[in-house]
Amino acid sequence: MGRMVMRGALAVLLCLVLILIAAWAAQRRLIYFPDRARPPLPAGAREVTLRAADGLRLTAWLFPPPSGTPERAMSVLVLPGNGGNRAGRVPLAAALTARGLTVLLLDYRGYGGNPGDPSETGLALDADAARAYLTEIGHPILYYGESLGAAVATALATRHPPAGLLLRSPFTELAAAGSAHYPFLPVGLLLRDRFPVTALISRVTAPTAVVYGTADRVVPAEQSRAVAEAAANLTHLAVVDGADHNDRVLLDGPQLIAAVAALTG
Repeated sequence: MGRMVMRGALAVLLCLVLILIAAWAAQRRLIYFPDRARPPLPAGAREVTLRAADGLRLTAWLFPPPSGTPERAMSVLVLPGNGGNRAGRVPLAAALTARGLTVLLLDYRGYGGNPGDPSETGLALDADAARAYLTEIGHPILYYGESLGAAVATALATRHPPAGLLLRSPFTELAAAGSAHYPFLPVGLLLRDRFPVTALISRVTAPTAVVYGTADRVVPAEQSRAVAEAAANLTHLAVVDGADHNDRVLLDGPQLIAAVAALTG
């Protein structure tokens, strides 16, 4: 009987080890959900090429203010979340350019027809390349980070301080967000990509806005609230009652555009 129990315990342990190995190997497929297709260029956009420090060339879309709209001499760098591609953020670009802002919609490596595969290090290089492109325009830059992009934007802000930082539905760190979805896995031990936010946001002195929904099923609302509480220079907080993570109101809704206005004047 003792040997049978021991064998059973060893079999269970082996199964757990195999599950952890599989989770570690496949983790980036559980983090990044790119639409790899190259989307067609929309009206009002200009296709531009960004050059990352590791040699990758990335395609992005630059949206100037529409003809007849007074230019605000401010650029917005949109750092997207972990799904889709830049085509899904066109309504946001339209809403911001209508306010006279210049908008760069970035797609990370592996997204929207771009070469490579996403990782924390790679996304940082992509963000640096996008910021470098916008500096050539000469306007102050607002970083807009959506979900996972909020972590990318926060890290970018510690390297290159912006004129303002807007975080939409940020998590405290990727491990915390992952644990909310995979509570049966030791997410913190397995992750190669960490994406800290609260550990960095206290070092960001730029005016900061946080926007999140109370019904978010992807990033728990309490995590976004914790990011707001940790911010060194929080100047605007918008809590959208009943909004889920991918609801249209959190793409180009009035509360979100008001947060941009609070940072851009």
